[in-house]
Amino acid sequence: MTSTAGGAGQLLAISDLHIGYPENRALVERMAPDTDEDWLLVAGDVSENVADIRWALKTLAGRFRKVVWVPGNHELWTHPSDPVTLRGVARYEHLVGLCRDLGVVTPEDPYPVWEGPGGPVAVAPLFLLYDYSFLPAGCTTKAEGLAYAQGTGIVCNDEYLLHPDPYPTREAWCRARVAETERRLAELPDDLPVVPVNHYPLHRHPMDVLWHPEFAMWCGTGLTADWHRRFRVATMVYGHLHIPRTTWHEGVRFEEVSVGYPREWRQRVQPPGRLRRILPAPAEDTTLTRRQTPAESEDR
Repeated sequence: MTSTAGGAGQLLAISDLHIGYPENRALVERMAPDTDEDWLLVAGDVSENVADIRWALKTLAGRFRKVVWVPGNHELWTHPSDPVTLRGVARYEHLVGLCRDLGVVTPEDPYPVWEGPGGPVAVAPLFLLYDYSFLPAGCTTKAEGLAYAQGTGIVCNDEYLLHPDPYPTREAWCRARVAETERRLAELPDDLPVVPVNHYPLHRHPMDVLWHPEFAMWCGTGLTADWHRRFRVATMVYGHLHIPRTTWHEGVRFEEVSVGYPREWRQRVQPPGRLRRILPAPAEDTTLTRRQTPAESEDR
């Protein structure tokens, strides 16, 4: 682990910037810390285009004391509009190299320790993927779940764009990532709290409000269902669902920090692109309780 000392500042977070939308790119252009000591956690889905990812992370790394990034599914897409045609692990490793060139922390780096207000805590960027374990009610296999999803018309574009090479399947890649991450988390000192940062929540409960429950298949893995208890989790930071809110599960705070698409954030009371404060923990935060609308879940 690495440690950055300091007695001030905030640990802030954001995700699902989707800067292919001009309105969202403009949000990043305006994003700035409140103090010179602020860190920013970026929980995936910056863009599906490598050049855009570089621009956004370079912009943010030039403003915040430290930027921590984890990949979302969109970063891992091999999209026909992106000149970078790498697939699977090779694409992920290319993005890790890009981040290291910019001084951005990735899941492959030592976990930094936040020593500011609310610390010390280890900040653990994770890359775990999903394994289709969050099946729709009545389905017992991945094939049944996919058939159900196809019948509703809610199928994640990962099925066409996120390749697991050289793993045979996305779930095999997920299992390998979970095993390695579990080993690293277990090596943390017992007395050091941790803030895990992952694109997907570590527990299924945030999916309870999905308008289309079948989309949960692409939202994480049951293999991490007890991690908030097994490890000394202070706050779990995630994105992906585009439903920014605070929930509590078994005494642990789960913080979704998504921006989402313009058609989504225009409906919200809070201004778009608001950085979510993770530490010091806010005394009270606004929880968005509305359900997802059908249009919102089609192209996660």
